[in-house]
Amino acid sequence: MTPSPITYTNPILPGFYPDPSITRAGDDFYLVCSSFEYFPGVPIFHSQDLIHWTQIGHVLDRVSQLDTRKSKSSGGIFAPTIRYHEGTFYMITTEIHGKGNFYVTATDPAGPWSDPIIIPYGGIDPSLMFDEDGKVYVTTQQGADYDSHAIQYEIDIATGAALSEPVVIWTGDGGPWTEGPHLYKINGMYYIMSASGGTAKEHREIIGRSSSPYGPFERLEQPILTHRGTDSPIQYLGHADLIEDRNGDWWAVFLGVRLVDSKYTMLGRETFLAPVTWNEDGWPMIDNNEDIVGVDMKVPRVPGQSPKPALSGRYDFEDDVLPFAMTFLRNPAEASWSLNERPGWLSLRGQSKGLSDIGQVAFIGRRQQHTSAEWSTLLDFNPTVDGEEAGLCARLDEHAHYEVGLVQKDGHRVIAAQLTIDGITRVEAEVPITAERIYLKIQAELTEYTLLFSLDGQEWNKLSTAAAYPLSPQAVKGNGFTGVLIGLYATGHGKVAEVPAHFDWFDYRS
Repeated sequence: MTPSPITYTNPILPGFYPDPSITRAGDDFYLVCSSFEYFPGVPIFHSQDLIHWTQIGHVLDRVSQLDTRKSKSSGGIFAPTIRYHEGTFYMITTEIHGKGNFYVTATDPAGPWSDPIIIPYGGIDPSLMFDEDGKVYVTTQQGADYDSHAIQYEIDIATGAALSEPVVIWTGDGGPWTEGPHLYKINGMYYIMSASGGTAKEHREIIGRSSSPYGPFERLEQPILTHRGTDSPIQYLGHADLIEDRNGDWWAVFLGVRLVDSKYTMLGRETFLAPVTWNEDGWPMIDNNEDIVGVDMKVPRVPGQSPKPALSGRYDFEDDVLPFAMTFLRNPAEASWSLNERPGWLSLRGQSKGLSDIGQVAFIGRRQQHTSAEWSTLLDFNPTVDGEEAGLCARLDEHAHYEVGLVQKDGHRVIAAQLTIDGITRVEAEVPITAERIYLKIQAELTEYTLLFSLDGQEWNKLSTAAAYPLSPQAVKGNGFTGVLIGLYATGHGKVAEVPAHFDWFDYRS
């Protein structure tokens, strides 16, 4: 009797989880993604079926590993690679405008991870390959735009010291931004795989092979993964990583986006999964404009079983640690937040920097994972100094964010809805208020956000509705590598606030 096929839904990690990399230890799979300016850095997930993923922590969770205090939006941590070898996990990545390329190690993927080991060469997107003869190779991007290529060199894995000079091994397919390279050894052949075309409509995954780790590599003329020639709502496919399961089945994880009106997304680049088939010529194939990769997927089997994680629900702040899905905007300032100052509440003390500034901002949020959703909170805040503010925010970057909050202004409290678009902030509505406790809500639909407040949590008052597009990475002038986070914030607008803001809970419904 033929077993029934397994169905699953893409993306396997919805929301801003780009540049996935995957490894396997026995029956267990581990996956990491880019985190850019957010802290802790590099979220790490576990699964046994490749479909359902549970976050088990962050790789970079202390300032000695990652200092993003001065990172601009879409700066910080770029594409990580995770590998497992002889009982040790390795995560290698790039800190832009910081320490450059480095790796950390752990025997438990949930941590703790070591302090960084710096490596000497490379631009962005480094990867590690452990060869059968004991040699360890770093394969990494170098150059920019059409000059982008991959270099490779051998390192001492104990120290990070280079054991050979870097050599150019891969120049791509003639398109810009040959990046995210990975070297594999499969059935005695070395495969070099990379993204090409830039992380937008021309994005694709390409591959070459050789009998030597340094090439020369025979390049497959066609991409092994792309949707650039289709009108599929899933686009930008690329930046892939390959993995073999215990059954001998091959899979790929990669980034993609679900576009609204074929133009934009608030969710950012997400992580997708697809099976890999090997053609008769020995090439791995995923989806070359064949519309194999979709939202609804069907495969003969998966390697195991894993529980389905809850993507929505309420955080009550009853524990002494934050949920893994919540993240800070850059490294938080000392004493800027607490789960103990008022037990059962999250306390945020506004810093001198605000949501439009680069620096340490009192902001804790989670990724938007659905185009239609709502977020709410109960705020208890009694400011006494003009300029002190706290509330609920939808954030793309310092130039694009929408918030609803309580503000001390001219000696009085007001509920304000504010929109920052292209770096210009305007107040959409202000309502005088005497209450210290207020309920705040942000609703998202496919093309707009709505900002609301309530005095009793039952009757809601709409303050403003704004278009979603200005919060999309496609609206960014320059690099827009992230997606929207919804979070709780506080600010003193030029100085540390005299009183903290207290949040009883944070609710996400989709």
